[in-house]
Formats: sequence, C-alpha cells, structure tokens
Amino acid sequence: MKRLILLLLISYSSTQIFSQSQEKYTPPPGKYLKINNYNYWIETEGNGEPIFFIPGGPGNNHAYLHAFHPLNDSFKLVYADFLGRGKTDTAKSRSEYTIDRDVEDLEAIRKELGLGKINILGHSYGSLVAQAYAIKYPQNTKRLIIANGFHSGQMWQENCDNSNRNIKSGYPEVWQKLMEIRSNGAVSSDPEHQDLYSKVPYGFLYCYNPTLRFSLPDHKTTISTDVYYQMVGRDGDFIIGGVIADFDVRKKLKNLEMPVLILAGRFDRVSTPEMAVLYKKYCPQAEFVMFEKSGHNPQIEEPEKTFEVIRAFLKK
Repeated sequence: MKRLILLLLISYSSTQIFSQSQEKYTPPPGKYLKINNYNYWIETEGNGEPIFFIPGGPGNNHAYLHAFHPLNDSFKLVYADFLGRGKTDTAKSRSEYTIDRDVEDLEAIRKELGLGKINILGHSYGSLVAQAYAIKYPQNTKRLIIANGFHSGQMWQENCDNSNRNIKSGYPEVWQKLMEIRSNGAVSSDPEHQDLYSKVPYGFLYCYNPTLRFSLPDHKTTISTDVYYQMVGRDGDFIIGGVIADFDVRKKLKNLEMPVLILAGRFDRVSTPEMAVLYKKYCPQAEFVMFEKSGHNPQIEEPEKTFEVIRAFLKK
C-alpha cells in the first residue's frame, strides 16, 4: 500500500545499515527489454535456477527487494520494474495498470529472457501478481513464495482498517486531523491526506522493532502514485476500490500443484496475522512460516532465518 512505501522512503534515507553484508552490496547493472511496446528495466545477478522478485505497492520499484541478494550465491535473481514504475516506461493510459497486465508482463519477461520454469517471490502487493501468475501459468511456475501477501480484496481492506485503528489509538493527534480534512471531503489520494499519514513512523505499523531504519547504498525506493491510486481507488487507504477490491484467489489456491511457501510476520499490522493464517485453510498444501520477531519485512528484521527457510524450500 502507498502508506507503506511513503514510510519506506523515509526509512531508506537513514545512514544506518542493517547488516554488514548489505553495506558491501552494490546493485547489479541493468538493461531495458522491449515488452508489449514498452521499455522495461530488468536487473539480474547470480547463477542457477531463476527467482523472479515482484515488488509491492502497488507502484513500487524493485530496489528494496535487493535485500534478498544473499541468495545470488546459488540462484539467478531477476528484478523488474513493472509498467509505470521505477525506470520502466509510463503507460499511455492509467487503465493499463492492472494485476492482469502485470501477470502478462511477467510472462513476457520470462520468455524474453529465454527461461523455462521459474521460481517466483511476490512481496506484499507483488504476492497478488505472483499468485495470479501461478494460477494462470502453472506450467511455467516451479515454486511460489508468498511473502507478507494478500489472498483477497477483503484481506487488503482489513489491512487498511487495522492500520487506521492503530493510528487512531497510537497517534490520536494525527487521526483527529485526518478526520477533520476527511469531513471536508479529502480522500487518500489528496496531498494533504498523504502528508498526515507520513507523520506516523514507519516502524509503528510495519516492524517488530519500531526504531528500525535501513538503507542500501546507491539505490532508491520509489513509488508511482498514478499506479497506486489506479489500482486501489482514490480513497484506497480507507476504502479499497479498483482491481484490488475485486482480487480473490481463495478458492483457487488449493488447486496449485507446485510447492508453495508462505511467509508472515507476527508484528505485521498490514498483512495481519489474523488474515495471514487463513492461508493454512485456503492453501493447506503450502508450507507456512510465521516470523516471530518481524513485521512486514522478515528479510530485513530476521534475515538469517528468512534465507534459511527460503533456501530449504528451494531445495525441494
């Protein structure tokens, strides 16, 4: 969600590095691929089975997913900026920003890179694309990782409701101002509305450690508000609309035959544990791991356990 990315941008500005290995990391050089008449920015590193990383938002570029780079010692990591995001071209019409379009672009990128079956990791919003792709293209999906994801528009709405409940109780002064401007007609997409949300510290909603700050050298996380509000609706931090509202894979997940891994954070207040554990019902064949000292980004707060779990899964 957009609030997440705005707060991520604040946290990325810190000079504190969250690990020794990340401090020495330099993002790989990238290149443009011509996909469906647009230029898409792609970066790859490492060798071995390919893992495609699909970023959150919706509207986020891929940069923060470089936190998964320790996997490059055994796998070929593929990062992409999807349409309208990061260095990739802007769509001619906002109506092109859909989950289905992202799914088809992922398939086109796979073909353009000359790859067969791929492993897919979708984080947050990216999990929607990853799940939809695995359902539509099971023959091309070797393994699926759903990282702090969402199985339905209903779950995304709970994301917003829970975030707002926490803001109301923890930051009542911010909530009061929000209610004032909303009573005058303001909605989530209005700049004054966004400014108020940015006053809530990142760690309050998204971390086990509320003082968490992390950054990577020579890399910047960005978000396209055009993409975001097209997909979630103009008041998407309160009332979900757009294609996100209609998303629902709950009845289809049980039919997936490839190995599935689901990652969740005990202190994730957006992809809430209450809703995340329902994956055990909707996708009973999957391996489900709850990270007890993480929020929305276990790869940052519990990296050693995260990579241990992912490596073991990818060996199956």
